[in-house]
Amino acid sequence: MSARIFQRPKNAMQSGKALLAEWILEFAPADAQKPDPLTGWAGSMDTQRQVQLKFPDVEAAKAYADKYGIEAEVHATPPRRLKIQAYADNFR
Repeated sequence: MSARIFQRPKNAMQSGKALLAEWILEFAPADAQKPDPLTGWAGSMDTQRQVQLKFPDVEAAKAYADKYGIEAEVHATPPRRLKIQAYADNFR
């Protein structure tokens, strides 16, 4: 069983920074999704795909993965680059 550990990205549509500090352990899909013959909706028998575990820091997420034998890959959060711009720059 493999998983990835990542930090929640900031929502581009909002200026708030709530829930950005938590780290998420998300399991990798075990099999491909197939269309249901009756409804046509895509789905699979993999229930681990629905699980997201939240941790306060990356060390806690790694410790959980090590304790339960989960091969976890940590995806570092890219640094945020702020584009400082004045309102007056819109009219130049």
